Amino acid sequence: MKLVAYVSDERFVALCDVAAEFERDGRTVAVARSTPRGGIYADLEPGPYRLTLAKPGYGAKVVELELGAGEPPQLRLLADRLLGYMWPRWVRSGERAEFRVHAVAPYRLSLWRYGLEQEHVRLLGWFDDHGPLATMQVTPDGDYTRSGVQWNRRGYGGSPHHTQLAEAPARPGLYYLHAESESGEFFAFPWVVAPAAPAAPVAVLASTNTWNAYNSFGGRSNYINAAGLPAAPVVNARLELPRYTDGAFSEWGAAPDEEFPPLSFERPEPGNHVPRGARPTDPIAGRLASSLAPAEWRLLAWLEREDQPYDYYAEAQLHDGALDLDAYRVLILSVHPEYWTRRMFERVRDWADRGGRLMYLGGNGLNCEVELPTPATMRCKTHLRAEGGGLGMRDPARPDVYYESRFHRTVAPEASLLGVVTSETGIMTGAPYRALRADHWAFAGTGLRDGDSFGAASLHERCGGGASGHETDKLSPHAPPGALVLAKGLNPDEGGAEIVYHERPGGGAVFSVGSITYVASLLVDEAISRVTLNVLRRFLAQ
Repeated sequence: MKLVAYVSDERFVALCDVAAEFERDGRTVAVARSTPRGGIYADLEPGPYRLTLAKPGYGAKVVELELGAGEPPQLRLLADRLLGYMWPRWVRSGERAEFRVHAVAPYRLSLWRYGLEQEHVRLLGWFDDHGPLATMQVTPDGDYTRSGVQWNRRGYGGSPHHTQLAEAPARPGLYYLHAESESGEFFAFPWVVAPAAPAAPVAVLASTNTWNAYNSFGGRSNYINAAGLPAAPVVNARLELPRYTDGAFSEWGAAPDEEFPPLSFERPEPGNHVPRGARPTDPIAGRLASSLAPAEWRLLAWLEREDQPYDYYAEAQLHDGALDLDAYRVLILSVHPEYWTRRMFERVRDWADRGGRLMYLGGNGLNCEVELPTPATMRCKTHLRAEGGGLGMRDPARPDVYYESRFHRTVAPEASLLGVVTSETGIMTGAPYRALRADHWAFAGTGLRDGDSFGAASLHERCGGGASGHETDKLSPHAPPGALVLAKGLNPDEGGAEIVYHERPGGGAVFSVGSITYVASLLVDEAISRVTLNVLRRFLAQ
């Protein structure tokens, strides 16, 4: 018996006991079942075959394949679960995008805007089609984290009756599509709607590159199998993946930059799911939600609670120029804007030097350079290069070496714009801040004095404890002259985030909080809210 193929699910986890039927010249020539490692073994001559795969709980699939032409193919099945995504993921008001939903039962789809509340916009309808399981999608075989899942491209024949499009509302913002099956299963997926033309004085940037970098749908992200899928599917990650078995292993040191394969935006993002009926003042449950779109939603809710109008954009729209920075007085980044292109960095830096005002309400930001080779793909340039001593993160492969950044190694450290840079001290902890310059205008009306703590209340459940946490940034030697440290987090080992303010030579200014958990405190901590509102109002008035 020869190994002829592997079969795995959407996480690249091996599937055992998948029934496999091989046909050639119109007749069945072999029947097999996959092993615990996902291997399919059969005595077959090289050549073309029609293979049918089936397993309870997963969508059946028919594949045309050529055996004996290289390594055993990686065949992929998709679990019977409700999933979806919009394509394109970001549009302008009035533009249309296609909703691509995977469902094994009829489902109801509705459009919602996420601001101070989940606001129902309109019902898009019920979807079923006539044939059995006609709304069940299939994924390509192999590594589709590079190419995307390509849903709605098969079985529709180009008929306009099957085209599933939604028009973006006139009001910009963060929208979600709510898919609900007849049995009550629920899945929510985001859609970024930018304005047709600038309308508000504030632009808020969604960290869509970071959403993609952390998305492991298909078996790869920038944190799991970053340099490529293994030769065989995973059975037990803790026993097989180098990130768990080798203490010196680094996903980012596994290959040179040019060898890192792209990550497609055209995939569902389970990490961005928001539970049915959630409110922005609810605790943020889960590991990924606390640093992705569900956490960023809390900033938008706070802006609306404080009657501060804003326009909303995806990071790709800053990169391609759809976001005209000169039309705005203030740009706000939030939570975890880690992955930026060089063009994004240069545009924001130059805008700030012309008088723009930047509010960086996040942590570990602008830390990794990415490229956007196509509208559908992103490539992370994450290969580590030691920068010598000083502030920065430690290279896991070389514990004696720190590096300032994985971003803009040939342009400028992120701290030349933000004033701060991330470091490993304080990581995965949460704590309040301590005021160091309570006489600064940012603290007006808070009643705080030097030494007082603030920011203890937080919605962040992954790293609870306060507004300084999860990953934290500190003042860097590369900070612009005159940068002021206004407060510092009380995290262990001097690992607290530092709130830093500085002014740019051309009249611009930057306010940085240096913490992923900061936004999770905006709606529930009075002092954090007041400080942030003080900065926003001053930036708008200048």
